[in-house]
Amino acid sequence: ILSENIMNVLANGMVINPKGLLDELKKLEGRKYHMRISDRAHVIMPYHMAFDAIRESKLKDKIGTTKKGIGPAYTDKAERSGIRMGELINPILFKEKLTEILEHKNSLAKLYGEPLFDFDDIYHTYSDYANQLRPFVCNTSKLINEAIEQKKKVLFEGAQGTLLCLDHGTYPFVTSSSPTAASVPLNTGVAPWLIHGAIGVTKAYTTRVGEGPLPTELFDEKAHYIREKGHEYGTTTGRARRVGWLDLVLIKHAKRSGGLSGLAVTLLDVLSGLDELQVCVGYMLNGNLIDEVPGLIEDFKACKPVYRTLKGWQADITQVTAYEQLPDETKAYLSFIETETGLPVDIFSVGPDRKQTIIVNEIF
Repeated sequence: ILSENIMNVLANGMVINPKGLLDELKKLEGRKYHMRISDRAHVIMPYHMAFDAIRESKLKDKIGTTKKGIGPAYTDKAERSGIRMGELINPILFKEKLTEILEHKNSLAKLYGEPLFDFDDIYHTYSDYANQLRPFVCNTSKLINEAIEQKKKVLFEGAQGTLLCLDHGTYPFVTSSSPTAASVPLNTGVAPWLIHGAIGVTKAYTTRVGEGPLPTELFDEKAHYIREKGHEYGTTTGRARRVGWLDLVLIKHAKRSGGLSGLAVTLLDVLSGLDELQVCVGYMLNGNLIDEVPGLIEDFKACKPVYRTLKGWQADITQVTAYEQLPDETKAYLSFIETETGLPVDIFSVGPDRKQTIIVNEIF
């Protein structure tokens, strides 16, 4: 992000919190960075965050939202009533859209018995955000395609994961967009045939924040060991993440739905010190062995993991700088992942430092 030769792009598929973005940029004051924001990216507004919290509080089965307004912002996008960055930075259009939208949002606020949204407060606050962000806003699809035409290297990065995908995830315990590799063309405006390779990033074990099924979830001292050693607490919420053994059914699901060509296995060092490792290779559902993620959440909740047991390793691997230096048991663990998923482990990490991310196969 801070490299002088890198252009960072916030593409059209995102929803953006202007205040949050500006707060992050303030931390970079005095440092060089290059950034562009899509004029088609939607804006998270105060009413999105308010309704996010209201909805979560009234749900019987909690989704586990971060209450950041992401879901309601995507809802407005789908309902064609959202405000995009291109409109935010146009004072006339922004005033017109906000006036129209607040009539509807304040009607909803009354129904919920919540305070009304103040037009002047929102308009002036967000106009100030717009003035600060205006220099960064452009047609990012054109920008990225021009970079590809000029033979520049382009790396796309998606947040969250396949199992939180609106279409291919554990619905309804999902996010409000599709963050898979297969969704990159739609979310950036780049033709699919221009994208070569998709690396699926997975921890060496499984984690989940919030609600929803997690077939391999651990509840014993091993869960505590992995959670504490891996610092498994939500970045946004601070909530303790649920942890479980590695689930290869999920990885194969991500491979199919996202078109993965390889894997990056992170946090291998967290597993050091465990005598045995369990790896999920299938599920038992109603007495039948299956190797896929059920479409019905009720079925997925009923799945029981089928494990293969592998030998663990005791060695500290945080100083490893090449695949060859790994203990035999660690190599066997990675090899098992490759064999079962049909995907090469192109990258693995043994710690949080940049130097602790080891590239096995040159893919960039």
